[in-house]
Amino acid sequence: MSTQEENRDARELDNEQMIPETEAVSEQPESPDEIEKGLSQEDSWKKKFDEMNDKYLRLYSEFDNFRKRTAKERIELSKTAAADIFTTILPVIDDFERAKKAMENAVEVEVVKEGMNIIHHKLWNLLQQKGLEKVNALGEEFDADIFEAITSKPVSDNSQKGKVVDVLESGYTLNGKVIRFAKVVVGS
Repeated sequence: MSTQEENRDARELDNEQMIPETEAVSEQPESPDEIEKGLSQEDSWKKKFDEMNDKYLRLYSEFDNFRKRTAKERIELSKTAAADIFTTILPVIDDFERAKKAMENAVEVEVVKEGMNIIHHKLWNLLQQKGLEKVNALGEEFDADIFEAITSKPVSDNSQKGKVVDVLESGYTLNGKVIRFAKVVVGS
């Protein structure tokens, strides 16, 4: 017998001796099936503990795998979420490249302006389909939740006080959430 086995046997013997006789007997009697199988009350509880521990470990492992899988899916989704927008915008980029090439030989400015307006309109429609909206600021009451006041300007008309009198940079919302605040001048 090895030293390790002897130490383990000695510890088990010490543990058995430490449990008083009254505590070793459970309040619940052994079931007839367990008595027939020759299992003691302690062996029965150990078996139940092992089964419950096994179930717990399996459940914990399953949850951990689920957590890791969903985190990985979330990362992949964030990486590919922009792909949809870019594939939508690619035709507009193609239009810009064609317009740039056409401007090299263009002699009429009005034709170039019209082409740029068509491309701008096409891009704006694509972005609106994706949920982008421009924030209307001019003449609106100042709201710090959607506007960023760059400066204030004295106004002669009292009805313009506290309202947006000039827009320096337009603000935008995406599906109702502000993604860029409008930079405005407020009347004072």
